[in-house]
Amino acid sequence: MSTASPTRRPGGRSAAVLTAVRQAVEELVQERGSERMTIPMVAERAGVNPTSIYRRWGDAATMINELATYRLSPNRPLPDTGDLREDLIRWAQEIVVHFRDPSVAALLRGSTASAGAGASDCLRDRRAEAVGLVERAENAIVVDEVVDHVIAPIVFRVLYLPETLDDDLAADLVDRLFSER
Repeated sequence: MSTASPTRRPGGRSAAVLTAVRQAVEELVQERGSERMTIPMVAERAGVNPTSIYRRWGDAATMINELATYRLSPNRPLPDTGDLREDLIRWAQEIVVHFRDPSVAALLRGSTASAGAGASDCLRDRRAEAVGLVERAENAIVVDEVVDHVIAPIVFRVLYLPETLDDDLAADLVDRLFSER
């Protein structure tokens, strides 16, 4: 007599719960700000038990940080044209477009605020991507220059001047990075 193990559904209930929680967090952070959003509010909006949220994330700050990171997946492929300047422009354009979405910008603001003295996962992931782009190029650019001249100005604009996230920003920032060399 063979005993067949139950087949698992891809996604299933936990994927549906995660999707509902993500949507609820995005909406609440945009409506109320991260500092006035609570796990019970998220649970009510998502239609889940607060215990499920506490069990997965522990607290609201951790949840916001993880969900902000999720929105710009660190596992996505990075541009690889063979030209560092072009790769940095394409990468920066992707980040600019991503943060034009008001709910994504709100999540970044929330995750940055909840990170305290440390770096948020989202920003740590962007730095890791910069490392990957710079290391595969035979160029004198160092990662801290990419952070200072490309990532930091984008994040500053997301936080304080979101209306300035225009189509030319990525190329302008990368061009300035290369012109200062």
